[in-house]
Amino acid sequence: MRLFTCPNCRQIVYFDNSACGQCGTSIGYDPTANRMIAVSDATPYCANAEHGACNWIAQQPGFCMACQHNETVPDISNTRNLTEWQTLERAKKRLFYSLIRLDLPLITKGEDHQRGLAFNFLADTGGETVMTGHANGIITIALAEADDAERERRRAEMGEPYRTLLGHFRHETAHYYWDILVRDTGWLKRCRAVFGDDTAEYAQALKAHYANGAPTDWAQHFVSSYASAHPWEDFAETWAHYLHITDTLETARSLGVTTEPARDGSGELSADVDFGPYRTTDTHRLTEAWIGVSVMLNELNRSMGLPDAYPFVLSDSIVEKIDFIAALTHRTQQQ
Repeated sequence: MRLFTCPNCRQIVYFDNSACGQCGTSIGYDPTANRMIAVSDATPYCANAEHGACNWIAQQPGFCMACQHNETVPDISNTRNLTEWQTLERAKKRLFYSLIRLDLPLITKGEDHQRGLAFNFLADTGGETVMTGHANGIITIALAEADDAERERRRAEMGEPYRTLLGHFRHETAHYYWDILVRDTGWLKRCRAVFGDDTAEYAQALKAHYANGAPTDWAQHFVSSYASAHPWEDFAETWAHYLHITDTLETARSLGVTTEPARDGSGELSADVDFGPYRTTDTHRLTEAWIGVSVMLNELNRSMGLPDAYPFVLSDSIVEKIDFIAALTHRTQQQ
């Protein structure tokens, strides 16, 4: 993500800010211009701003480009629900930043019930536990995932090296875009050649994965052990990692990050992010830069006594899959 500045004093402001910490100017994110603008009484702020759940500008009175995809939100008269929903919305806004930057189709259910994208943010009720997932363009996110302790418990229980709210949003949205961009299109045959046969029985594949675990050599072919469960999950995990890499590299570029040493094709270890990660389809350049930046992130975390920020290895096979995702999101190559 790029850095943003206050439109009044030019101080650096954060993506989530609704006011400048330096001069106090009320600000909002304008997704059409990709910048922060000053907010006045005449500015159509998103309706969810009054709940502290959004700082985006709407194109007209009502909801912004991201919040208009919400189908169900929790009962926000409950203080805990409100706090957790606000946390979910912050992660969702970062997802939408990427979707907009990649110029991916954003269709609401109101515009097209069959092809639209919607979000349900649901709290557990009684003895029923909400499961995060995707079905028919509706992405359900369990409100409990916004609780750091609960999310960490689930991460450890499921043996995952990485589990974040933003990761959930990126992964589940991949399933939606598989339906929109791959299924019933010229990309399907090519996708199967890269990820495998998606007609394999899904429920049985997941059952086998949870019962037996991933193949012993999964790390040579899949970005995560869960990706080995089924081609749909391989696609979704790879899509999520492409967004992880692209957005983090844009942040590094905005900060002027250069790392030495960093391993590249010449055997040296260096990374100078001097290109637009969201614009490039040069996967070799993208992943070479990412090696240096991810090494830096991991070493910084270790210096703070924290787990690795990116505990994954990108093999040649995985890079090939990322290359497919990059081509698909840009839709620049022949179908």
